[in-house]
Amino acid sequence: MKKYDYLIVGAGLFGATFANKMKENGKKVLVIDKRKNVAGNVYTENIDGIHVHKYGAHIFHTDYKDVWDYVNSFVEFNRFTNSPIARIGDEIYNMPFNMNTFSKLWKDVITPEDAKKHIDEEKKELNCKNPKNLEEQAISLVGRTIYQKLIKGYTEKQWNRSCTELPPFIIKRLPVRFTYDNNYFNDRYQGIPIGGYTKMVEKMLDGIELKLNTDYFDHKEEFDNLANKIVYTGMLDEYFNFKLGRLEYRSLRFDTKTYDTKNYQGNAVVNYTGHDQKYTRVIEHKHFDNTCISDKTIVTYEYPDDWNPTKEAYYVINDDKNNKLADEYRNLAKKEKNVIFGGRLADYKYYDMDDVIKEAFNCVEKELR
Repeated sequence: MKKYDYLIVGAGLFGATFANKMKENGKKVLVIDKRKNVAGNVYTENIDGIHVHKYGAHIFHTDYKDVWDYVNSFVEFNRFTNSPIARIGDEIYNMPFNMNTFSKLWKDVITPEDAKKHIDEEKKELNCKNPKNLEEQAISLVGRTIYQKLIKGYTEKQWNRSCTELPPFIIKRLPVRFTYDNNYFNDRYQGIPIGGYTKMVEKMLDGIELKLNTDYFDHKEEFDNLANKIVYTGMLDEYFNFKLGRLEYRSLRFDTKTYDTKNYQGNAVVNYTGHDQKYTRVIEHKHFDNTCISDKTIVTYEYPDDWNPTKEAYYVINDDKNNKLADEYRNLAKKEKNVIFGGRLADYKYYDMDDVIKEAFNCVEKELR
C-alpha cells in the first residue's frame, strides 16, 4: 500500500495550492522541492526589514474572486498598485501607455483625440496589414514613436534578438489607455502579501509533510513508489529525460545591492527601455510596502540572460519550433496514467500567479470528481 495519496514535486504556487486543497479533503500528501526554500520564484526574503523579491518583482492581480479570497485566507494583502515607469536616457515616461505618456511624447497632446491623432497618423505610415515581424506588429499597433522609445530596446534586450528577427505574435496587443491612469493592471483585485509571499506559501503548507533540498530525479523510482499519484511542476522536457529534444527558455540574472539611503529611485519598478543600460528594469523592494521605514534601501538590477541547464528557466519561448516540441511532450504526458502536470514549466506556458492557482483549483476539482 502506498504511503501517500499524492507526491507533489515543487513547493511553488501550483504545488502548494494543490497540496493545501488535497489536505483539506483528507488526502495525505508529501511535498518535495530541490530548493532550500518554499514559494518557488515568488520567494521573498526579509533583509534589514525589507521584503526582497529574490526572483524578480511579483505583484498579485486577479479578476478571480475565488482566487483572491483564497490567498487572503492565509495572509492579508496590502493595497499596492503597480505603476511602473520607463526610462530611456534622461527621459521618464509612465507605463502602461496612457495620456500621461502621450502628453510627454507629443507637446500638443491634451485630449484623448489629440493622442489618437498622432498614433493613427504613425500607424498609417507603415501601411502594413500583415506584419512580418515584431517591429512591424508594434508599429501597426502604437506607431513608430512609442515603439522606438518604449518597446524596441527593452524587447531586444529581453530576447537578445533584433525586433525585426522576432515573430509578430510576441506582441499580439499593446495596452493603450486614453485616460490619465497609471495603474498597470485592469484587474479588480491587486496587492502584495503583508509579510511577503514566503509567509503566504508557508501557511498554505502548514501541517503538510515537506522535504526541501530534495531533487525528485535523484531518487525518482523511490519517490514514485511512495504515492498513488505524482503532481509534477518541473520542466516538461526534463520529466521525459529530454528524449525528444530540449525545449528553450529565457533566464534572468539579478544583481542586488543595499544603499544607505531611504529612497533610491522613488518607485518600485523602473523599466530601462534603451540600449544604454544592459538591465531591463530596476526594482526597489521597499516601495512594495508603504509601511516599510528602514533607513536603508535594497535595489535589484534585472538582466535578461540566455538560458542553459545550469540556470533557472523563467520564460518559455513560444515560437513555432518550441510549441511544436511542447505539443509532442504533452502527448507523452497524457499517456502518464498516474502523473498530473501543472504550472508554468510543466505546461510550458506563461501564467500569471492567479492563473497558476486557478489551474491548481481545476486540477483538484477534476481529481476529486
